[in-house]
Amino acid sequence: MSDAFFQPVSGMELPRFAGMPSFMRLPFMDLEHDRISEVDIGLIGVPWDSGTTNRPGPRHGPRQLRDASTMIRAQNGATGVRPFDLMNCADLGDVGPNPADIQDSMARITHFYDTVLSKQIMPLTAGGDHLTSLPILRSLAKDAPVGMVHFDSHTDLYHSYFGGTMYTHGTPFRRAVEEGLLDPKRVVQIGIRGSTYDDEDTDFAKAVGIRVIRIEEFFQRGLQDVMAEARDIVGNAPTYVSYDIDFVDPTFAPGTGTPEVGGPNSFQALEVVRALDGLNIIGADLVEVSPPFDSAGGTAFLGVSIMFELLCIMARR
Repeated sequence: MSDAFFQPVSGMELPRFAGMPSFMRLPFMDLEHDRISEVDIGLIGVPWDSGTTNRPGPRHGPRQLRDASTMIRAQNGATGVRPFDLMNCADLGDVGPNPADIQDSMARITHFYDTVLSKQIMPLTAGGDHLTSLPILRSLAKDAPVGMVHFDSHTDLYHSYFGGTMYTHGTPFRRAVEEGLLDPKRVVQIGIRGSTYDDEDTDFAKAVGIRVIRIEEFFQRGLQDVMAEARDIVGNAPTYVSYDIDFVDPTFAPGTGTPEVGGPNSFQALEVVRALDGLNIIGADLVEVSPPFDSAGGTAFLGVSIMFELLCIMARR
């Protein structure tokens, strides 16, 4: 049972528009806090989008996601899970990036997560663009490669951009496989769609054994059948979950830099996470929410709702 100190502030006690926003109204604590050793799951912001190749803005995502998350309540209405009763959860603040230096920012991110893991805290991350996942994996998978369930409209498996730039939000999982952070035979990518530059990314996936499930197959087979296969692929071994908000159709999530039409609706966006319940999840991220393209805030609220679903399955682990 979670300590009362780690319970979120209730909207019955303080209006949701009042007070300083933290993720899901949880206590905020830095990594030197005198109760940091009691935290089981840490919610972390990575306000960084230096890997973006087109429309920028995800660096502002964590701040908007925190504000939207004040609407999250203590119990999952669909599953009945009360994650804040199961685990001590806290907002661990943001990783401070260097917006002028990609390599320095990645080193800072990895160092921050090394510290988080040294305190035996499981991380749930709000990005940031999708390059954010690479330095996180450098920490979580430094001892052995992990599996991954990846929700996205893009594979992020390209070799390079602009004639040799190796680190963009279109390359993180190519680098992660090359660096031995991901076991490609335990990686499944779901929702891939849209026009493409060529077949380089999917050819790489086939060569190393990554399972790519395009959106056409997702809708033809149905959500439950696809997610059953995803569970079989990652098995019971340590698994990371990476969720790009552009997995969702832009009708429901317009606030992102590289939208692709023809995706799942907001209900399906939650259902795919619920279908991961029971897996050996060691961490997760929700990335690519871009406030400049989210004028009404609906994308951010969907994003934190997805984070809450991830938190529920992580707390039940």
